Amino acid sequence: MSDQQQPSQHDQDKVTFWQMVASVLMSFLGVQRGSVRERDFEKGKPIHFIVIGLVLTILLVLGLVLIVKLVLSQAGVS
Repeated sequence: MSDQQQPSQHDQDKVTFWQMVASVLMSFLGVQRGSVRERDFEKGKPIHFIVIGLVLTILLVLGLVLIVKLVLSQAGVS
């Protein structure tokens, strides 16, 4: 007998949080494998991808604003 537990069918049907984050980040770049896209459409919930996309978009914009402010302050521009 094997001591390792086989993942249940229910666990295999879920898309994990980090898989969703990776999918959203790859969609930002416009690259993603077809198999991953199909998995997301079949097993993921749209609201999860929408929320993660919005949060990552806000973080991207805030990061860009911070970088611009830092560069402008180093250049001596108010």
